[in-house]
Amino acid sequence: MKFFTAIDRYIARLVLVPMLVVFVLAASLLVLDKMLKLFDFVATEGGPVSIVFKMLANLLPEYASLAIPLGLMLGILFAFRKLATSSELDVMRAVGLSYTRLLRVPYMFAIALAGLNLLIVGYLQPLSHYYYEQMQFELRSGALGASIKVGEFNTLQDRTALRVDASRDEGRDLRGIFARIVTARGQQMVISAREGRFFATKDNPDTIILRLNDGQIVQDGPGIASPRVLSFASQDLPIDLPKLEQFRRRGDKEQEYFLPELLKISWNDKYPAATRTETKASLNYRLVEVVMMFLLPLLAVALAIPPKRSTSALGVFVSIVMVVAYHKVNQYGQDVAVLGRIDPTLALWGPFSAFAALILWMYWRIAYVPGGQPIGGLERGAAKVSALYRKLFGRKRLPDEPEAELEGAHGAA
Repeated sequence: MKFFTAIDRYIARLVLVPMLVVFVLAASLLVLDKMLKLFDFVATEGGPVSIVFKMLANLLPEYASLAIPLGLMLGILFAFRKLATSSELDVMRAVGLSYTRLLRVPYMFAIALAGLNLLIVGYLQPLSHYYYEQMQFELRSGALGASIKVGEFNTLQDRTALRVDASRDEGRDLRGIFARIVTARGQQMVISAREGRFFATKDNPDTIILRLNDGQIVQDGPGIASPRVLSFASQDLPIDLPKLEQFRRRGDKEQEYFLPELLKISWNDKYPAATRTETKASLNYRLVEVVMMFLLPLLAVALAIPPKRSTSALGVFVSIVMVVAYHKVNQYGQDVAVLGRIDPTLALWGPFSAFAALILWMYWRIAYVPGGQPIGGLERGAAKVSALYRKLFGRKRLPDEPEAELEGAHGAA
């Protein structure tokens, strides 16, 4: 007997396409929401545009950990909803295929994606979080190419101030330059130039050259009888880069630990109690998010099948609300556990147990109770609200408009 039958391949096709679409759509929406904030942040710090996309790339593992479960659940839900509304599910059930048998392929997807999600939350997320923090640090304190702010005075050294009207090529090509330099002897040089460009030096990496074109230098100060004015076509101005503080090592925050590191710290008495509590909360949060993926196929099937002779999409809405709400409850549980108000195991696995019991009950209702509908009460309530809406806001018959439907009914009689 073949392990993969034609029905399995058919269900796999039905699940795969919506699952990928939902995953891409959810990740894209999360990225777009963050992109606007990052553009504003980078523009404020005077950084290059390219760093925005590098920062977004480091946010993808965090967004994927939410988009993957959502895509898995909605992919299975849409597949079984299509089977139910087209009466194909009734035919499969009539020939002896149970819901458990039909979930063979969905659970293969769930196992594979749970393993992928474990890799993401266990290893990729800590690294990406660390690199994201590093780029933020470098942008605030960092490299000269990411520190020239247009339209503002920039302090390059203790005695040098620079202002530019426009910047291109990620801060290396400058237009409308004004600089003021105070020498060690108290003399001042005021420099203006039409354009300039930064060049690195091979001999001294701590010094760069600002090559100015078409400008003037005005020098004044003690020992100079009258200000000196020099016009130039090209002038090289050496600038010593400020000494930058080194970014911290990975591991100062619990989000940056790998899963084995969390396990090592959580029950090691050498670490402070607060550190052990934080790592336990992070460990339980990551594990509970992955384990929940094994219950999502059951939830998807329970919410995918509408009542007979109905095409209600209420189950789709309820499924999204449940998954997102559960994710937020876990985040809140982690935050409360970090504060020491509740044990991390209870804070994370308590909601999981309640959620798992609800899902198992819903699946039992749809799979083993004849005519069972887990959200039947919600369906009836939604139908009443819809009927009331049509009654209150539906199109009303004008006084001189004939009752076409009523006359047709009388004629048929």
